[in-house]
Amino acid sequence: MNEHYIGLMSGTSLDGVDAVLADFSGGHVRVLAHAHQGFEQSLSAELLALNTAGANELHRAALAGNALARVYAAAVDELLRTSGMASTQIRAIGAHGQTVRHRPREFDGTGYTVQLNSPSLLAELTHIDVVADLRSRDVAAGGQGAPLVPAFHRAVFARPDETLAVLNLGGIANVTLLHADGRTIGFDCGPGNMLMDLWCARHLGRPYDDGGAWGASGHIDATLLAQCLAEPFFAMPAPKSTGRDLFHAEWLDAQLQRRAAALRAEDVQATLAELTAASCAHDVSRAAPSATELLVCGGGAFNNHVMRRLASLLPKLRVRRTDARGLPAMQVEACAFAWLARAFCERQPGNLASVTGARGGRVLGALYPA
Repeated sequence: MNEHYIGLMSGTSLDGVDAVLADFSGGHVRVLAHAHQGFEQSLSAELLALNTAGANELHRAALAGNALARVYAAAVDELLRTSGMASTQIRAIGAHGQTVRHRPREFDGTGYTVQLNSPSLLAELTHIDVVADLRSRDVAAGGQGAPLVPAFHRAVFARPDETLAVLNLGGIANVTLLHADGRTIGFDCGPGNMLMDLWCARHLGRPYDDGGAWGASGHIDATLLAQCLAEPFFAMPAPKSTGRDLFHAEWLDAQLQRRAAALRAEDVQATLAELTAASCAHDVSRAAPSATELLVCGGGAFNNHVMRRLASLLPKLRVRRTDARGLPAMQVEACAFAWLARAFCERQPGNLASVTGARGGRVLGALYPA
């Protein structure tokens, strides 16, 4: 049976698409190729703008979905070229899309989640079956629709008789707790790189704080940190998920306006880095006090300052990238969506009700045949 799948992930950091070609034969995951396609600045700007209501947004969202599908197709082409494989050798593509709204359980009790995409166009361009719309079925079943990666984390990283945590530091931070007794818990912790990236772009004109050096040069402002941590989301019990609907520029500016004293830009950056590290460390300590290791993936795994702060706040845990367990930090989430495409093709549940709060396991996604 064909066990080759492609996973495509474009997250809330809006920096581009991570893509993997994975082989799931033998009950293990083996990455055969990895590619990254960056977004043109105009596409990043439009995807960010579509996170909030605006003029002609249905038309703009449709065109942005087409543009995203073309970036996805370029990433698929690169994977095939790098691996030397043909499109006919790939069973399916798991295409996450770009989240622009995420409001589960709100308004009418069900709520919704919206990922811009054009899976029909992607299937047309790649000649490969596409599995997309991977979150909405969980929301329809009463769940948060996120995070979806814990089921994959359990399949890849879980060890008998050992409790460990997996932290994905994308735009939003989400954590998976893999308990020694087999229980799996997961939820969004709050902002990962999102606010740090926003502040860095505003003051340095750069998309992110390379290595966390700028944040490391500042001092944590205890008052601002306490104000940020007072956000009710942090105290909410799991299951819970969040995104740019809550943690955005206006949220940050409101926190800064409440801070009477003017702060240096680098001190704000240091405080935002501490907000990420402290909120994640608190959640790990509270939900898995017996954990022995924290495996970190996503772009934030390369923020050395945040990694040092996590290690300092969690002194009893080994804090290291997922590379130490055989899967590079920048490949984990794309691999998860390849795995979810496989689960769909096998008609297996892709969610964990213990994570999302759904009424049970559900087959996630919709098929767009080649």
